[in-house]
Amino acid sequence: MAVLIPRMRTLGVRLNEEEFSSLEKFCLESGARSMSDVVRNAIFSFVRRGNEESALASTVNQNVAQVKELEEKIARLSAEIALLRAAATPGSGPAEGGPPIHQ
Repeated sequence: MAVLIPRMRTLGVRLNEEEFSSLEKFCLESGARSMSDVVRNAIFSFVRRGNEESALASTVNQNVAQVKELEEKIARLSAEIALLRAAATPGSGPAEGGPPIHQ
């Protein structure tokens, strides 16, 4: 099989005998073309997962900020509603110096 993307860089990894045997067994059982392919795929799977987790964390942080902002707006609106209800209760109408009540 021809290599479409030539690989020019190498990365050395030291394994003990047990680790090497486990990797070799995995490669044979999975039908991998080479140990290098298996290791390369594992590395980039790890990198992609890290990037996805980073993007997810960023999205979560943005959502948390939006929820906090909405909670603050709800608290302000609740306070305004409470003031309006207090102003609309009997005994606080225009004769008593309160704001006029429109119905």
